[in-house]
Amino acid sequence: MIYGAMKFSIGGSLKVAFRPWVEGLENIPAEGPAILASNHLSFSDSFFLPAVLDRKVTFIAKAEYFTSPGVKGRLTAAFFKGVGQLPVDRSGARGAGEAAIKAGIDVIKGGGLFGIYPEGTRSPDGRLYRGKPGGLARVALATGAPVIPVAMIDTEKIQPPGKVVPKLMRPGIRIGKPLDFSRYHGMDGDRFILRSVTDEVMYEIMKLSGQEYVDIYATAAKRRIADAEKAAKAEKAELEKAEKAERSGA
Repeated sequence: MIYGAMKFSIGGSLKVAFRPWVEGLENIPAEGPAILASNHLSFSDSFFLPAVLDRKVTFIAKAEYFTSPGVKGRLTAAFFKGVGQLPVDRSGARGAGEAAIKAGIDVIKGGGLFGIYPEGTRSPDGRLYRGKPGGLARVALATGAPVIPVAMIDTEKIQPPGKVVPKLMRPGIRIGKPLDFSRYHGMDGDRFILRSVTDEVMYEIMKLSGQEYVDIYATAAKRRIADAEKAAKAEKAELEKAEKAERSGA
């Protein structure tokens, strides 16, 4: 009931305000389990995709969204539960990875649609990064569920990282044909198979999205960008310091 109400209010508002275009809706099964594997450009991806589908999509979110104290914390928790997101506890020996896999398997066993971002984090620059071989492939191979590649288009322009108020423009969603990995069922402990499955899915997402592909993880790219920005700031500070010293000497 809560999901339906949130979908009607938030999803309906998104469709009216942003008018997202969609291709490939016929590739979403009317019933039964499936994994929706999408690129990740914006925080809003987890809202635009469910808004255009008739069926509920369950994503995962960090547990902190559900446990923050105070009125704001309770409202945030209610919101994320309402839009169908599951909390993932990042503590423990293997952290969020194992929790995400268990959550995905539970959703699939219940006959639902499980949404996942194989890159593991939002793209820092709009390009498509290497998929992580853990969650997506392991859930697919453990359950035998089909994997449906999804491409979000232009959502990073609507709500770039750090921007609160979104820009009104039309995003797009392309949904590819289901990929069958049942031939590898039960082989979720083979890292070479996991890598192969993940790469196949990322290739399909790349074709759908038209993004430039970068064969490194997005987390590594973010570290490089942060290091470069830090170095640039330090260099600027040194230059300003030198100029100040030169003016003082003059």
